[in-house]
Amino acid sequence: MLEVFAAFTKSLRDLTRADVLWQALWPPLVALVLWTAVAVAVWAQGVALMARVVSMLPGLPWSGWEWVGHWAAVFLLLAAFASLVYFTAIVLVAVFALPNLVNLVAARDYPDLGRHGENAFWGSLGNTLGSGAIFVVGCFFMLPLLLIPGALLVLPLLWGAWFNQRTFRFDALAEHATRNEMQSLLRENRGRFHFAGLGAAAAAHVPLVNLLAPALTALVFVHLGLAALRRQRRQGGIEL
Repeated sequence: MLEVFAAFTKSLRDLTRADVLWQALWPPLVALVLWTAVAVAVWAQGVALMARVVSMLPGLPWSGWEWVGHWAAVFLLLAAFASLVYFTAIVLVAVFALPNLVNLVAARDYPDLGRHGENAFWGSLGNTLGSGAIFVVGCFFMLPLLLIPGALLVLPLLWGAWFNQRTFRFDALAEHATRNEMQSLLRENRGRFHFAGLGAAAAAHVPLVNLLAPALTALVFVHLGLAALRRQRRQGGIEL
């Protein structure tokens, strides 16, 4: 997957630019401040709710082990808020920061690509909100499964990979690709997009790096999508 590796390399290079770095930093910071305030306000009630969820799990001998149930509830609540922070940051990047990132990246690396997107803003907004709704619902159904040994290492990674590619593969191309080009690109580059989503999801689990993960993900898909669009147009003999 040389194309995916190249997209990550170019994205990391882009993050060294001050204008790109600002677009990368403000969404996760806003999301973190927002959900930290909510967590402080509802922490006691949230722990109690999660404790009831844990107590309903079958086959667990909680008699004398109530402290295990308490810390399991705390862990699940932290996992829930972490998912909400990530989701909110992704939405802010996709809806507000991504158009600026597309402009910055396209001007530097893809100035030859014409923009033929149809209803780009509303299409991107609908795609992001639809994917986000599925992601949030899936996260809450997944929470009890995280108590299974080893699940924490696999489930969030796979679910985050799905969310990344489902959100950004469309949004990165919305301004440049026509409807037919979009359908063709999504079909022919399915494996690349999934692999990129998995790599970005892994980056979101690295301390400190995870602060920039939403914007890094957006940049990776912009590079991957626009490079694929340029290649497709050249192969089809279409004027870029």
